[in-house]
Amino acid sequence: MANQRTDHLPLSSKGSKEISTSDEVDRFLARAARTPLSTERQGRGRLLFAMDATASRERTWDRACHIQGEMFTVTDAIGGLSVQLCHYRGFHEFEAGPWLSNAKDLLARMSAVRCAAGATQIERVLRHAASQAEKARIDAMVFVGDCVEEDVDRLCAAAGVLRLHSIPVFIFHEGYDPSAERAFGEIARLTGGACCRFDASSAAELRDLLRAVATYAAGGRLALKALGKREGGAIRLLEHSLPPPTRTGR
Repeated sequence: MANQRTDHLPLSSKGSKEISTSDEVDRFLARAARTPLSTERQGRGRLLFAMDATASRERTWDRACHIQGEMFTVTDAIGGLSVQLCHYRGFHEFEAGPWLSNAKDLLARMSAVRCAAGATQIERVLRHAASQAEKARIDAMVFVGDCVEEDVDRLCAAAGVLRLHSIPVFIFHEGYDPSAERAFGEIARLTGGACCRFDASSAAELRDLLRAVATYAAGGRLALKALGKREGGAIRLLEHSLPPPTRTGR
């Protein structure tokens, strides 16, 4: 990716087989590898997937949905992933669907969302994730958006609550808004997640990363390793950045 910043996630496309994994991803994966896999976590992984569906994203909406959809289909092969889709758009319009584990249902629900003009509601998304975590564990959260029109201090406070719930937030930033980049970076840092570009030049890399995050949430280290062994490329290289496995295998 041209002019790629080192604090954005990862995966070099310069023709070599090396990747430059961000510090945020390194730290997240290292922590995850040290986390014991409790009896509760042996069930389906749970991923909250949030989307900015305001008008500024309409031009690239179909492409984004296609990339995101591949994430859901790959996890079916490893025993599945429970996903809750939520989005905001329009005038204070926010919708969170049921927790679903069938890729076809997820794709149908995501495909039905259409963009509408409105302001961002990122704080509402973060607080929703915290409220869901009060009911049942959430392994990770993914957010796809292009701008921030809210008070950054309030967003950071909400992100801190997610850190207490051990929910890393992976943010895919579409566009080149410097103020949004800073805000997204802080949210990712505070939650122990990561932030990266979401644009046409990085579509293939982002697809692989989305699938890797979902696979890890669904099945932990072993599932991520199996996916990398089967498909190689960026997924395997990301898996290789993990420290040696613990006795739990996570």
